[in-house]
Amino acid sequence: MAEKTLIEWTDSTWNPVTGCTKIGPGCDNCYAERIAERFRGVSGHPFEYGFDLTLRPQRMTQPLRWQKPRMIFVNSMSDLFHKRVPIEFIDRVFETMELANWHIFQILTKRSPRMRSYINQRYKFGSVPRNIWLGASVEDGARKSRIRHLRETTASIRFLSIEPLIGPIGWLDLAGIHWVIVGGESGPNARPMNVEWAREVRDQCVTENVPFFFKQWGGRTAKFGGRRLDDHEWNQWPDHHPKFSQSRSNTPIAAE
Repeated sequence: MAEKTLIEWTDSTWNPVTGCTKIGPGCDNCYAERIAERFRGVSGHPFEYGFDLTLRPQRMTQPLRWQKPRMIFVNSMSDLFHKRVPIEFIDRVFETMELANWHIFQILTKRSPRMRSYINQRYKFGSVPRNIWLGASVEDGARKSRIRHLRETTASIRFLSIEPLIGPIGWLDLAGIHWVIVGGESGPNARPMNVEWAREVRDQCVTENVPFFFKQWGGRTAKFGGRRLDDHEWNQWPDHHPKFSQSRSNTPIAAE
């Protein structure tokens, strides 16, 4: 777990699971796999077994020791709803997040049907705590079914990570979506992001009054292309948490 992270839309990361398997074209150049595989075979290293899916129960209570409130990206190096993560282990992760209710936990998945089933069963008699944000990763227009699955999840806060954006998205049904992040791919084989793809998402968010966060253009490094879209930094947050919100009055660009 990293007490600080360079990911612009969070404060820290927490990885009770590491490793994953590819599920779509957005995974082709996975940054987490690239990091982990560098250390495969290094005895004693946390990634001695590379990007093989690994449960790490010894990390389960780490957020409880962080007394200062922060936003925590859960499983930046994996997918909590991977089919090989046991339900009992997911239960323990959620128990920690429910106990550590002074933090905001941000969960992203490409396995949106499993997340929907789990959440709707776990909270069938109540609502998901508002400190647990649930999100889906969508990389192009062919993967938009994940958005529908997310809307069908009984979440309090729903968000989309459209990153890496590797193709046009088209029309988005943003009903029930509280936040949208867009970013380009980074790394040695990064696929370029067309400016019109990013504008298309931004303009729909502006029209629907959904907070929009532009993370990066990407390139050979995450910081290579900067963070400005049409000469403006878009750093909007869900209005449901004023502590983390920024006024949209400082976002003068309107949808065209």
